[in-house]
Amino acid sequence: ARENVNVATSKAGLVTQVFPSVGSAVKAGDPLFQLDDREAKAQVAAMKAQVAVDTATLAAQRVLREEAVDQFRRVSRQSGNSRILSEDEMNRRKFAVESMESVLNQRQAALEASQAQLSRAETELEVLTVRASRDGVMLQINLRGGEYANVNPPSPLMILGDVDTLQIRADVDEQNAPLVEPGRAAAAYLKGDSRNRLPLKFVRIDPFVVPKKSLTGDSTERVDTRVLQVIFSLDQREGKRLYVGQQVDVYIETAGPAPASGPAAPAPAPKPVPAVGKSTGQKD
Repeated sequence: ARENVNVATSKAGLVTQVFPSVGSAVKAGDPLFQLDDREAKAQVAAMKAQVAVDTATLAAQRVLREEAVDQFRRVSRQSGNSRILSEDEMNRRKFAVESMESVLNQRQAALEASQAQLSRAETELEVLTVRASRDGVMLQINLRGGEYANVNPPSPLMILGDVDTLQIRADVDEQNAPLVEPGRAAAAYLKGDSRNRLPLKFVRIDPFVVPKKSLTGDSTERVDTRVLQVIFSLDQREGKRLYVGQQVDVYIETAGPAPASGPAAPAPAPKPVPAVGKSTGQKD
């Protein structure tokens, strides 16, 4: 499912730049806003210098190790032809090689550790640029350059969504829930506009009944009830355009028989189930 994305940051910090504007289209990976990265850049530079130092130290240690190995080999060849070299001298050269091997391993480990720290510093720098997780349109931008971005803000820093194919989340009162079946046709009407029928495509039924929040204002409406949420999609690339968050009246066709006589109603399907819908800018 592709739903609205409440853009957040994993690091709190001062916002230095906001890249998109409200209504602009972005692609996955595009930068959305930049946090102050001066300290992180300095840390990356320091770690790069440390990696260079450790690399040079390791190279020098390899040379010393090779020299110790070469001396031990020459002494070993001489000991086979004469007894001039004592056993203590042979052991001393052997231990020197082993010591050089140990130091070389330490230098190798130090280099790997500094490379890991450099990778971590680069990651810390990268997360200071918050990027789009998918393609979409900027629906809201609630921060500006110079403001402080928190990890848990009271409202989303940005909202990323889709405006071409909307989702309509229709609330069906629980007493009408048994009449709703998957795959049934449905239509939506804008508030105050009963002439323009907007055909909907069934997406899914959320299998969790929730307290009613969207109210129609009707004097006979029950407010102490729960609702079944049915999700429909609306492709608005052609026809009348809706806005994300806009409320509509939804009528869902039921499995009941059509009227015995008389012409078919031009708007709601036979025995329609009324519901209150809200366009959420989501796409499945």
